[in-house]
Amino acid sequence: MKSGDVWIVDIPELGTHEQSGIRPAVILARVAKTVVTIIPFTSNQLALRFPFTHLINPTKDNGLAVPSVALIFHLRAIDVSYLQKRIGILDRKTLTDIRKKARQLVG
Repeated sequence: MKSGDVWIVDIPELGTHEQSGIRPAVILARVAKTVVTIIPFTSNQLALRFPFTHLINPTKDNGLAVPSVALIFHLRAIDVSYLQKRIGILDRKTLTDIRKKARQLVG
């Protein structure tokens, strides 16, 4: 698993407004042997009204079935045991755009 890989992830429920459940997410970095940082996706395009989001259209390479919104403001670290299946990889430009917005978010 490496930066830019798109995985199906089972994000644990926190009882808050954060994304949870089984959904695609992109890996930003491998923090430790068993921890990665991810950005979850949603198919709800109304999420584009929030800052720090990015629309990703499905391609053969990224493995997405529908247009998806990367919820950059939901950036989080999770244990790799929550990663279920690698479905694809983002193209270089999309990953660069997402990283740029993530850097803006965290300062």
